[in-house]
Amino acid sequence: MQFDIPAAQIHRAKFPHELFLTNLIGNHILWFVAALGMAGSFWQPLLVVPMVSLSTLLYTLWRARRARDRYDWFEMCHWQLAAKRSKVLLLVIGLCCLVFVGGWVGYSYLGMPRVVVMALSGGVGLLPTMVTVLVLIVMESDGLHQASHGRIPASLFRQYPNHQVVRLDSDEPQEGDDTEADHGDTRDALRP
Repeated sequence: MQFDIPAAQIHRAKFPHELFLTNLIGNHILWFVAALGMAGSFWQPLLVVPMVSLSTLLYTLWRARRARDRYDWFEMCHWQLAAKRSKVLLLVIGLCCLVFVGGWVGYSYLGMPRVVVMALSGGVGLLPTMVTVLVLIVMESDGLHQASHGRIPASLFRQYPNHQVVRLDSDEPQEGDDTEADHGDTRDALRP
């Protein structure tokens, strides 16, 4: 759903998506890979990833809660969208930590072989986290695109309705949309 939103609000509404993407790409991918390369000598840079990630995610949740009372409707909606996705990432990171703690308990106290613990931790803990990060990158890129064009998802509009803003699109087909009639004319022109 596209709305007539002032440029200043659009600029501010892009910030939660930019922040979340910076966390996902800059922290979870780039910094994690760089720190993993140094992990044999220095393990401390790996601690930066969860610290920065938790700080960013908690900041996003805090700002989204604040946005309900203090920000314009469009900005608030995009903070809520970023907060919803932040909760998903927090849940997946929490499950990953739970799997790692279970692996440590299994190795330390239950006598599980190290290879089994590493395989379970990687396959059940890290792999779903990596897939979630990649999916969230795609979703947040779309959220950033929607924010920059004055759009919000229909489900978000149903959750936070505002009938005072001017809606630029409608359910009826607009001029220039792809319709069956347009395709029919093209197909007839291409026939020998």
